[in-house]
Amino acid sequence: MSQSAVIQAIANYGPTSRASVAKQTGLSKQTVSEIVANLEAEGWVRVVGQTEGNIGRRAVVYEISPSAATIASVDLGGTKVRVALCDLTGKVLAERVEPTSHEGGISIVDQIVRLIRASTDAPDSNFGELRIAVVGVPGVPEAETGAVLMAPNIAGIDQIDLAGSLQDRLGVEVFVENDVNLAALGEHWLGNPGDTDDLVFISVGTGIGAGIVVGGNLLRGSTGGAGEIGFLPFGADPFEQESLEVGAFERVSATKAIIDLYASKSGQTADVPSIFEAANAGDAAALTTLDEVAKQISRGAAALVAVVDPSAIVLGGSIGIREELLERVRRYMAMCCPKPFEIEKSRLGDHAALAGGASVALTHLHLSLFAEGQKGAEISVPPPDIAYFKAGAS
Repeated sequence: MSQSAVIQAIANYGPTSRASVAKQTGLSKQTVSEIVANLEAEGWVRVVGQTEGNIGRRAVVYEISPSAATIASVDLGGTKVRVALCDLTGKVLAERVEPTSHEGGISIVDQIVRLIRASTDAPDSNFGELRIAVVGVPGVPEAETGAVLMAPNIAGIDQIDLAGSLQDRLGVEVFVENDVNLAALGEHWLGNPGDTDDLVFISVGTGIGAGIVVGGNLLRGSTGGAGEIGFLPFGADPFEQESLEVGAFERVSATKAIIDLYASKSGQTADVPSIFEAANAGDAAALTTLDEVAKQISRGAAALVAVVDPSAIVLGGSIGIREELLERVRRYMAMCCPKPFEIEKSRLGDHAALAGGASVALTHLHLSLFAEGQKGAEISVPPPDIAYFKAGAS
């Protein structure tokens, strides 16, 4: 417990001296000195200078040694897989992105391992040892089997133990989490640092889902399905068979809804980017389509406000971050929500889930390394600069 308190102080306030750590933690100077000496000997902290401007002898100051370990954050989607490798402070060391393997199943494991190893095993790599990986998936991980359920866009992922297979191949601990949940954690960690501990992230893209952070902690529910708002029982008829498979709310609020609605109003088939372009050009059918979909999303957001009462709702996803939709959702929210409520745009864009994965990986790593499983130990990893997660793929 003392070690976790010391590392927490250095992580949050470093570079800092041992005397400052003793003051921040309430531990004796001798205890702090012994712990810091051990951490330095093992390579987890490093000396970065001395205090300046103080009368008397200057004190040595320490910070977390960034290269002491590496973590991997993976965002696995139906069309792309993105991998970021980060150091112990959360700084992105390398990022790779490529189309998701169409073969699905175990080929997804092969692809993720290859992308991670392409950076960690590179001849000029000076990364620390890979210690942990977190994978975001567009579905619900099943704890008993490791299968990922409700992810129809990735073939065969419900037939394999994703976490177990990756763990066997990489030789490190692997956690699998819903990608929208990770995006919510990413926005909480990087996008709104210190601003709110109650946040809802709504992702609108191929489907629609929400990640809910309450009191700084992710709300998963009893089976991990919290935030599956596509199945809210309104929008389309919730008693139809399609609503049981896709979700009544998703049927009126995501990609297919936009395409089908535009086709019914215009008699033309177009993809979502083209429909947005048509709306910007003044096309009446496209404008009406965006209005109607925005109204539906506003209804879902208002339902979350009524149930969760968050401090902020963040809209993201490939469709959710479009200004044309965001402006409409804001307008309709003001009309259907009984109290003023601001809808924010995701600050992390397509890197939100990566940031959330990094925060989860770093927290698990710090706890396992420095708290050694002690009950009651808490370590919150301070976020790096937001630019580290928006630098783009290499």
